[in-house]
Amino acid sequence: MVTNKLTAYRTKRDFTQTLEPSGGAEQSGERRRFVIQKHDATRLHYDLRLELDGVFKSWAVTRGPSLDPHDKRLAVEVEDHPLDYGDFEGTIPKGQYGGGTVQLWDRGFWSPEGMSAEDGLAKGDLKFRLDGEHLHGSWVLVRMKHDRTGKTSKRVNWLLIKHRDEFARDGDAEALLAGDRSVASGRAMADIAAGRGRKPKPFVQTDPKPSAMPDFVAPQLCRVVDRPPGGADWLHEIKFDGYRMQARIEGGKARLRTRAGLDWTERFSAIEAACATLPDAIIDGEIVALDSGGSPDFAALQAALSEKDTDRLVFFVFDLLFADGEDLRPLPLTERKHRLQALLAAAPNKVKLLRYVEHFETGGDALLKSACRLSLEGIVSKRAGAPYQTGRGDTWTKAKCRAGHEVVIGGWTDTAGRFRSLLVGVHRGDHFVHVGRVGTGFGQDKVAALMPRLKEMTSKTSPFTGKGAPRSDSTIHWLRPELVAEIEFAGWTGDGQVRQAAFKGLREDKPAAEVMAETPPPAEVELAGTRPATAKPARVGKPTLVMGVSISHPDKALWPEAGGDGKPVTKLELARYFEAVGAWLLPHVKGRPCSIIRAPDGIGGETFFQRHATAGSSSLLELVTISGDRKPYLQIDRIEGLAAVAQIAGIELHPWNCAPDQPDVPGRLIFDLDPGPDVPFTAVIDAAKEVRDRLQKLGLVGFCKTTGGKGLHVITPLATSKQNPDWPEAKAFAEGVCAAMARDAPGRYVINMAKKLRPGRIFLDYLRNDRMATAAAPLSPRGRPGATVSMPLLWSQVKPGLDPMAYHLRSVPALIAHSEAWADYGESARPLAEAIATSKQSFFEKKDQKTSTD
Repeated sequence: MVTNKLTAYRTKRDFTQTLEPSGGAEQSGERRRFVIQKHDATRLHYDLRLELDGVFKSWAVTRGPSLDPHDKRLAVEVEDHPLDYGDFEGTIPKGQYGGGTVQLWDRGFWSPEGMSAEDGLAKGDLKFRLDGEHLHGSWVLVRMKHDRTGKTSKRVNWLLIKHRDEFARDGDAEALLAGDRSVASGRAMADIAAGRGRKPKPFVQTDPKPSAMPDFVAPQLCRVVDRPPGGADWLHEIKFDGYRMQARIEGGKARLRTRAGLDWTERFSAIEAACATLPDAIIDGEIVALDSGGSPDFAALQAALSEKDTDRLVFFVFDLLFADGEDLRPLPLTERKHRLQALLAAAPNKVKLLRYVEHFETGGDALLKSACRLSLEGIVSKRAGAPYQTGRGDTWTKAKCRAGHEVVIGGWTDTAGRFRSLLVGVHRGDHFVHVGRVGTGFGQDKVAALMPRLKEMTSKTSPFTGKGAPRSDSTIHWLRPELVAEIEFAGWTGDGQVRQAAFKGLREDKPAAEVMAETPPPAEVELAGTRPATAKPARVGKPTLVMGVSISHPDKALWPEAGGDGKPVTKLELARYFEAVGAWLLPHVKGRPCSIIRAPDGIGGETFFQRHATAGSSSLLELVTISGDRKPYLQIDRIEGLAAVAQIAGIELHPWNCAPDQPDVPGRLIFDLDPGPDVPFTAVIDAAKEVRDRLQKLGLVGFCKTTGGKGLHVITPLATSKQNPDWPEAKAFAEGVCAAMARDAPGRYVINMAKKLRPGRIFLDYLRNDRMATAAAPLSPRGRPGATVSMPLLWSQVKPGLDPMAYHLRSVPALIAHSEAWADYGESARPLAEAIATSKQSFFEKKDQKTSTD
């Protein structure tokens, strides 16, 4: 019967996400209990619950109870709740039914007055008496037939009214609700929301009997993500590069087990001894070797295990699963960590080999960025209010700084009898698939230690199955797929092979059967507001990895053709273009805020200009804060970030022209030569050379590139110095160069952008030389027919016959690979201050010459 009454309650909740009880407590058989829970959900309200027939009959009192008999407080009847809900205090996750913080505001016993509780409810006039910590005396719930507009209500609404008795207080409507302390734990709402403080003292259920500690708890695992989750309900920790370990302490003895449950206690005798000084508990953590700078060093950990020298290893602990005879797994993470910290603080000599893992409550992106700068593995993000759940779910995630993977060794190769590389794979469904060769990271010591292990696994046949399995030849030695290795690599190729993989060491703590392909989700999820409302639905295509980034809808056409070939240019091609030219392109955007032109439905659909970061931006894109603007800007500092740009259909890159990581310092000047109608391209070529020559006379070096359209850009790199001119000075200098050209040849050039002055002339655009102004990056594609690219050129190429349309996504990768264009760009930076001084001197010389002539 009780089970049927709780159907509505249970169907509204996902008990893998919320810690609310699913129902288990039984009726006491003595006095009926009541609780009132302060509930900060969409709107703050108070939930009145009266025990009856094995459940809590429940009402949401919108403004809370009042001791004034004149107040009639609306009480909306809601579904029956289980009795063990009377001990619930905590946070219901956002997105779950009733999401918000719950505090046990009052509790005690109740009894009906005048008639039975069943009759009072049926009649719609339930009179009852409360004996709680805040509420006492007689009350009544009166059912309303209509809502306050006179219409029949869809919900069952009641009025909660205080009867006049010795506990009534006229005019005391709100004072009763002013306090903010739980009757069960003494905690304020903010402490409950943060998971701080002690747990509530049970009322409905008796204190639980001590739980028997299991021998081993299968660990909770992380889901790989591209970017740390945001929001106040997440905690962030540094990811350690070591061996996951579980310590079970009972009766002054400790056992250490790997994530697969293997007993490795004897390997870590010093850590075992340290753990044995603690009270009975099960602790989750990671055993790590630290280098001289205090950073985790996996190679040092491997060496320590190989040499059986583990006394200096450190056990970083981050979770407490059992303690004091209590199973803590159902508690919120914040409460478990609080107890773990207290347990270690009370330990003898603070147990130096055990270290508590601190966490950060905000700034996952910033923490990941810091971790990457310190050459750490990445960060782990955990939902603050979630229980400990064995296996891989959505409440623990990991975001990595560099591509790393666990792989299974399926073979090795040699050259003239000497070790050369490993052949590695992962499990994907029923297949053991080949993902590439690992040919670096092997010193003599590593090879000497590795070879006996390899020879133990010798097999006559290849273990690889499915497509792409390597064929046998005389250099390959097949192995049984049982050895697990950890590798570091530069990303994935389009056909699922690791790029530039390096060996880090064997992992004996993980069974080979558990090694699956770790593929992060797409670099950015389209969120409301980031895509035009009129955008058409995307074609569905199988995601493909490029540089470790999953490219969703890879066959989506972004350009109808390239260079007139009539074949659509797809999103996958854009990603692979960035992969091909990324090493050349990156130095020209790195360290500079970069705006992106996006075309979710190709250049024929709506495009938009994205300057600021949005929710869901890939962790491969840096977020930088610029003075004068609260919103962070995007910045591309890693080659993989270019693939993340392709994933969001970013078809043009427009970086600032500042010095790297110095937005207030000019780093280059750009002169945009934009021809008006009827101006031949040969005239644009002549103009570019003239800009070059004028810059050269002022001590600056000019470089040329196509714009991807009908014009040319002339760029001069600037050296930074103690006397860096500011942006207004840089802009004034660029304007002076252009003004001089227009003054000397008014029939050819104009610096006024008015359209009526443009026919037959070239507009010398100096306006891109401002703090927040941008221009298309070298090698950036352009959102124009033909999929053209802004192509860097040698000055020997800037001559009649130059065809900007010849440079497009399909032609440029091969051309730039063999080009010497801009090879001396970095060495050609010159101080702008000296050029400004030279230009002023030149002006005065010309003025003197004119005066003398006059």
